[in-house]
Amino acid sequence: MQHNVTGKQPNSKMCVVCGLKNSFGLHAHFYELDNNELLAVFTPKEEHQSYPGRVHGGILTAILDETIGRAIMMRYPEPVWGVTMELETKFKKPVPTGEEIRVIGRIVEETDRIFVGSGEILLPDGRVAVEGQGKYMKLPLDRIADFDYDEQDWRVISSPGDPTTVEF
Repeated sequence: MQHNVTGKQPNSKMCVVCGLKNSFGLHAHFYELDNNELLAVFTPKEEHQSYPGRVHGGILTAILDETIGRAIMMRYPEPVWGVTMELETKFKKPVPTGEEIRVIGRIVEETDRIFVGSGEILLPDGRVAVEGQGKYMKLPLDRIADFDYDEQDWRVISSPGDPTTVEF
């Protein structure tokens, strides 16, 4: 099914998932879709492997957690952040290094303070490699960390390769 990209979320400097200046990071980009899901796109490197040519399960859990946790940002005009309380991950197929990988996250339940989200990591052929579900607390950033938006380069970085539509 085809979906329109309705927005792109910011990246930072040093986050292991979205930090563009972190040489060990995933350098993931996050796209908001017209079906209220969040799409993350990244290409895992050899440094992200466990067994040769396969992405480490901890790395896969991190990108799935980040994608589900960021999905809450689509629902509010002011920044709302998700802090992980619980995360369950089911590994179904190995994920290769060196190929573009897509991750989908969505909110399935929400109260004033807590939300539950789910997501999947998709292989290049569209098959589901990893499934996850998490419970998150909604908090303003100043309650989580001493975060300077400018110092952390927290901003949307557009590129000619950004998709306008996606299919999965």
